[in-house]
Amino acid sequence: MSQTILRHAAASDRYEIVVDDTIAGFAEYTREGGVVTFTHTVIEPAYEGQGLGTQLARFALDDVRANGLRIVPQCSFIRAWVKRHPEALDLVTDEARSRYGL
Repeated sequence: MSQTILRHAAASDRYEIVVDDTIAGFAEYTREGGVVTFTHTVIEPAYEGQGLGTQLARFALDDVRANGLRIVPQCSFIRAWVKRHPEALDLVTDEARSRYGL
């Protein structure tokens, strides 16, 4: 059975999902003040189709919420995830909601 770890790699400005000691994916961001802008998300091809992207997005957005921050979902993956999970819409800045039609 695989071991999956989700972690915030703050020194690298990204959230990571690790499977059996291998980074299977990550969500990169920039942060300015209280706003986290997600810029790029990757799930490595060998790990696609296993729900790891969903786990990663949920973990990252839960961490943002726990820290009282807001997001700009510049990354198409995070933006699509937010669209499918309206409970996360309150994390999106008003300007980003308007820009991305959320």
